[in-house]
Parts: sequence; structure tokens; C-alpha cells
Amino acid sequence: MKIILDAMGGDNAPAEILKGAAAAVAAYWPEVEIIAVGDAEKIAACARENNLGLKNIEIVNATEVIEMCDEPAKAVRAKKDSSMVVGLRMLAEGKGDAFVSAGSTGALHVGASLIVRTVKGVKRPALATVIPGKTPFLLLDCGANVECRASMLEAFGVMGSVYMNKVMGLEKPRVALVNNGAEESKGTPTYVEAHQLLKNNKAIHFVGNIEPRDIPAGAADVVVADGFTGNVVLKLTEGLAKYFGSKLKEMFKKSLGTKVGYLLLKGGVADFKKSMDADEYGGAPLLGTRRPVIKAHGSSNARAIRNAIRQARLCVENDLCGVMAESLAAVAEEEAAN
Repeated sequence: MKIILDAMGGDNAPAEILKGAAAAVAAYWPEVEIIAVGDAEKIAACARENNLGLKNIEIVNATEVIEMCDEPAKAVRAKKDSSMVVGLRMLAEGKGDAFVSAGSTGALHVGASLIVRTVKGVKRPALATVIPGKTPFLLLDCGANVECRASMLEAFGVMGSVYMNKVMGLEKPRVALVNNGAEESKGTPTYVEAHQLLKNNKAIHFVGNIEPRDIPAGAADVVVADGFTGNVVLKLTEGLAKYFGSKLKEMFKKSLGTKVGYLLLKGGVADFKKSMDADEYGGAPLLGTRRPVIKAHGSSNARAIRNAIRQARLCVENDLCGVMAESLAAVAEEEAAN
């Protein structure tokens, strides 16, 4: 399979992107081929400066870059030779099997919608990300669709369930709707309607509303929200993880006794840090597109890029987009019959 990589997207491009690509090639070649899209001269210069070998990585030249500050829709339409637009166009034309970018989230969402297109039954793709907790859970939408209709929230539940089953290997993912109470009557009219749609959807295992305080405790495997609410949950979770990490470090440095305690607990602390490390998951898939599109964090390092490529590989291997299209079609048929 061929994974198309936006070599110029993100805060650490192209160096960390190329390092991640090289690590992915070392791990997955020849099963996975990498096509890096970006300014060929800058890529070559970066490879020389960092003593990087680009063996088995195909370079496709693209002269422009969509910056984080660019207005998404305008940039996608105006910068037709940007690394992101060229890569998405290649994906849509079947020249690759998946696309990975650490570039602008807004531009990627617009570009994926306009160029790659969405599967039937999906108005707009949802940005989903796996978040550490007692058990890892998938949160969607994380910011792509700030306002959602109830039917969109239902579609998010179906797409998230398929992803956790096919990519994360869960037999029967538990789906929950973020709300300010567990009762069915809680929330805005949109959320009350969404609850009923999710409850009556036989394609998923819906466990009801979930309050934010219960999310990290492993009460659900798929957590559904509109993009505004989901982004607040995501940013708060990231902030708390960093805060607890810094306080833990501060505590262990306090005295000789705590330093000795750290040595005794070193293995457990390392496991905890790894479980809370977003780089382990690599990126957030845009669920609902016709072909796999993975959004890596803007500040991704080489390890995060390698893991984003691994995630793209799993999506392709498990025909995530095809299974998702079939699941959404089955839901539509059932709703039409009723």
C-alpha cells in the first residue's frame, strides 16, 4: 500500500516529518510505501543537514505550503500546488491509499471534504482522536464541526464504533453521548433528539449519556460530541495530563527520600507516562471520508509521524472507509424502512 505524507505540514516540517517517514519505512517496508509531498529542494537540503537517508521514499514536488494562519477554504482553493492539496488530490485519484498531514486542521477538513469527498450519509467528516484513560477511548468530533444536527451526532456514533472495532480491535465498542447529566431528558433539544437516535440505532452498542467526569474512568469506548464540546473536552484533558505530569515530577524531586521512591517506582511511572502520551496514537482520523485521512498534531515529532503512518496502515488494511460506508448505508436503509 502507498501512504501519502504531507512533508511540509506542521510546526516541525520537514525535518521531523522526514525522520518519521524514514522510521516508518524501516518498520513497514516493503508492505508500506511512503510518498512524501513537498518542495523537493527543501526536502533534499533537510535530508542532507540531518544526515537522513530517503531510500524507498518517493518525493513528489509541490511548491506551496498552506500555513496555520491561512484561511482554510481560501487557502485550499488558492494554493493548488501546496503539499496538502497535491497530496489530497493524489489520494482522490487513487495514486495512494491514505493521506497523513500535520498541517492546518481547518484546511485539511475543507480539503478532504472538497477533494476526497465523503461517503454517502456523511455531510461533513468528523475529527476523531484516541485519548488515554483507564481504557483508551475515541472522542469525536474534536473540533471540525462546531455546530451539529442530531443526525450528525448519530453518524459520529456509528463511525466511531466502526473505527474502534476495525482499528483498535474492540469487539463491541460502548458508545456514549457527552452531556450534563445521565438522564435522557438532559441537554439541549439537539442532544435530547440525538440520544433517541443513538438509543434506537441497532448498529451500535449505546450506553447512554456520559458526564465529562466519567469519561476518563473507562465508562465508554466511543464518546460523541459536537465539535465545540469535543474540543473543550480534548483541550482540558491535555491540560490536566500536562499538569499532573509536572506535579509528579516536582514531587519526586522534592527530597532524597522521594528520589529513592522514584527509583523504586520508575517502571510504573514510565508506563503511566506512556499511557498518557498522545504521540503513541500518532494522529486523529477524519472519519467519513471516502479514503483514509489522518491528521497528526501540528507539533508532531518523528515518533508521532511514524505512529500516524501506522494508523493509516491499519485503516487501509481493515478497509475502514468501505466498512464505514456499508454501516452507514445499513443504518439509512433501516431508518427508511421504519
